[in-house]
Amino acid sequence: MQVSIETTQGLERKMTIAVPSERVETAINARLQEAAGSVNLKGFRKGKVPFKVIKSRFGKSVRQDVVGEMINQSYFDALTQESVKPAGQPSIEPGNLEEGADLTFTATFEVYPEVTLPDFSALEVSRLGADIGDADIEEMIETLRKQRQTWETVERAAADTDRVNIDYNGKLDGEEFQGGKAAGTDLVIGSERMIPGFEAGLIGKSAGDAFTLSLSFPNEYHNAELAGKAVEFDMVLNSVSEQVLPAVDEEFFKSFGVEEGGNEAFREEVANNMKRELKAASRNKLKAQVMDKLIEIVALDVPSALITAEIQQLKAQALQQMGGGANLDPSMLPDELFTEQASRRVKLGLVLGEVMQTQNLKADPAKVRETIEELAATYESPEEVINWYYGNQEQLSAIESSVVEDQVFDYILDAAKVEDKTVSYQEVIKPEQRQSENADAE
Repeated sequence: MQVSIETTQGLERKMTIAVPSERVETAINARLQEAAGSVNLKGFRKGKVPFKVIKSRFGKSVRQDVVGEMINQSYFDALTQESVKPAGQPSIEPGNLEEGADLTFTATFEVYPEVTLPDFSALEVSRLGADIGDADIEEMIETLRKQRQTWETVERAAADTDRVNIDYNGKLDGEEFQGGKAAGTDLVIGSERMIPGFEAGLIGKSAGDAFTLSLSFPNEYHNAELAGKAVEFDMVLNSVSEQVLPAVDEEFFKSFGVEEGGNEAFREEVANNMKRELKAASRNKLKAQVMDKLIEIVALDVPSALITAEIQQLKAQALQQMGGGANLDPSMLPDELFTEQASRRVKLGLVLGEVMQTQNLKADPAKVRETIEELAATYESPEEVINWYYGNQEQLSAIESSVVEDQVFDYILDAAKVEDKTVSYQEVIKPEQRQSENADAE
């Protein structure tokens, strides 16, 4: 088998492969001989059909099958022979397929780039930490109460944080517009679900009131037909409900799994959960800083085939998060929405993968166990959760991948300059405006 490779542009390679005709014809004849032993043809006994008849009847289709299989196998053999690592599937262009001639074809594909790792000691990042005080615990308990809130109908004017039930009908230049009408819908005042002025216009109104709000859509509104336009909403306020928070008592404690120990045990449980959240948030923000800096300083050509594959994965994830993963076609989402994120993830994956390979990093069983135990600690029966992970290979592999990723970042952080900063608990746990992808190394 003869193989030649040329660089067309960037990471793209064109590989030309020639397979000797003897090898092709031998494989075709062997397949035909195999068929001759089992084929049934009218006028011939089974297994006694002359080879010439078999070749005449089935030679063309058998040749197509064998040539297809040989192209596929020869491509992979050529990659091994030339020590080439393709990124993505090739584009195959057949050449000479005639009987008696050498089989030729070309395969065009991209290769993985050579990754030159930076000097990690030049990286400067900040690790955020916080002291969890009584005020932080009180604030968290209030958040937990709001998660268990109920609503009680009241006979008074609506105020901020109340939930109202309303009918509304929006009109632009006196005509109803699409999406501007609803009946019997609930809305929490202050939730900022509606355009500016809509929720504020409900404050002071009581059940049974009918009124009109004159408002304007924001200039940057997603619907261009309504952006910046003045509209009117005819409103009817049906009811007003106020927020009712549960009492901080034994029943409340039990709803969070604290059966004994009362308020002291509950606060301790809350504090422990906050510490775990603080640790995870601090770690994730530190990793995000490292990833941002790696993207900035590592010069790397990224194979377009890998970006395309990552875009498809991001589309599938987006549809799943929208709740329609199984029913919606990913092609309905434009590639442009995901190109930047996909390019970033692929680039980081290549860099972190190079660290993993050069340092021969594998999942540390002790760290895998520690990670699983931390996850299990949040459940009522930790031992059952631990056993479940170790009995589920798919879930265990996901934990192992996460642990390897952490080991890669630990290696980088050991070399980097890390400054510890103490800030408030809320500052550590609040989300970044742009979330970095923590699964980029997978």
